[in-house]
Amino acid sequence: MKIIFHEDFKRADYASDGASVPGRMESIITKLKDEGGYQFVSPVRASTMDISYVHPQTYIDGIKKDAGLFNMASLSAGGAIMAADYAIAEEPAFACIRPPGHHASRNSGWGYCVFSNMAIALTRLKEKGMINSAFVLDFDAHKGDGTINSLKGWNEVFILNPMADNNKEYIALIEHYIKKIPYVDIVGVCAGFDSYKEDMGKKLTTFDFYLIGRLMREFTKRMGHSRRFAILEGGYYLPVLGKNVLSFCQGFEEQNPR
Repeated sequence: MKIIFHEDFKRADYASDGASVPGRMESIITKLKDEGGYQFVSPVRASTMDISYVHPQTYIDGIKKDAGLFNMASLSAGGAIMAADYAIAEEPAFACIRPPGHHASRNSGWGYCVFSNMAIALTRLKEKGMINSAFVLDFDAHKGDGTINSLKGWNEVFILNPMADNNKEYIALIEHYIKKIPYVDIVGVCAGFDSYKEDMGKKLTTFDFYLIGRLMREFTKRMGHSRRFAILEGGYYLPVLGKNVLSFCQGFEEQNPR
């Protein structure tokens, strides 16, 4: 399984918000590297053409006025694209990127998000004729309104933002939803670890992230392929953020949790 990561993502000077806090990326990467068995790959920035699959030029030009933010956001979009490309080759991938993107709509962004990373990655594959359908699971504590907006009109895309009162109902909701999907070409996961019980969402346990990853692995297996990838969204409780990401990756890749 590939881990998409660039050393520049450790920088915290591109913005001043919850996603850009120092140490956030390090808490994840240190845990994944200590675990071993993952191949780290460095992405390149998404081109303006790639970003324009979703965002109009006027919006892109507005972001370009802040060179630091644009460079980091385009690198983040490039990480999502790389993860999706690995998935198409049936090699699961997790993109540890920032800034996040699931609150970025075609013409606007909020909640620390700039470009709609998931939508860019999937729309690019669709426009290149590599996929016709997709399933997006967004388990962030907040609804991925930007992803929904950016993929609007693509009828062969299923998007689930689970909402439940507790972790057991949450997992059951995902299980029930995917049973109704007959087939998709690829699975993309907006992985928001702020749904953790000690973070904003105050709901999921570390083991729940493993279960979600395993559900997505089993789902793609039922589809008859291994085309799945995930990209980082939220997650701000640093003491266990790395552990939660590792737990998800273990389920996503078919490793037993320790």
